[in-house]
Amino acid sequence: MATITAQSILTRAATILQDTTNVRWPEDELLDWLNDGQRDVVIYKPDATAKVEPVQLAAGTQQAIPTEGLSLLDVIRNVAADGSPGRAVKVTQRQQLDDTLPDWHAQAQGASVQLFVFDERNPKGFWVYPPSDGSGKVDVLYSAAPADVTLAETLSVDDVYANALLDYVLYRAYMKDADYAANDQRATAQYQRFMRALGVRDNTESKNNPYVRKTSPVVGG
Repeated sequence: MATITAQSILTRAATILQDTTNVRWPEDELLDWLNDGQRDVVIYKPDATAKVEPVQLAAGTQQAIPTEGLSLLDVIRNVAADGSPGRAVKVTQRQQLDDTLPDWHAQAQGASVQLFVFDERNPKGFWVYPPSDGSGKVDVLYSAAPADVTLAETLSVDDVYANALLDYVLYRAYMKDADYAANDQRATAQYQRFMRALGVRDNTESKNNPYVRKTSPVVGG
């Protein structure tokens, strides 16, 4: 949960930059970089803005996460008309369905789904089996786009990312004066601190791919 305001981070940044009157680095400029930093946080840590929301299924197999979403993290369960939890939904590989049930997209539709398929090349979409008749819902876990904040507002990401965002603002500030060798070095150091604070590893997208978890066997038609 976010409790830290943008203003508090920018005040710290101005102190470190020795520009508390915001002459060299205006506050609105620093705020733009803070909001840029939030977006970069979510690129490397999609779960930083993770949300669970019931999604109305469209008729057929192809589905989409909410419009504010950046990428699917998981499909959890069916949701009954009264909002009560239903059957769990498991992830499977499309190749498994294609090999076992080549006509699975055209099979009989139903209100409840059993499996979902994810393709990292289409992070905002997924497919379900059996095909939906359009009446059901599923609880979807997804990464949401972080909203830009004003000075008085709290961060769109959790407080745990506050130090990383401070490093990001400082990185962008020093980049403004990167023609000076010392500032170029400072900018590089601050960006490295930002990345380390996030614990960034290689293959970030794969780490958040639903297929990292064990996929389920294909059920019969």
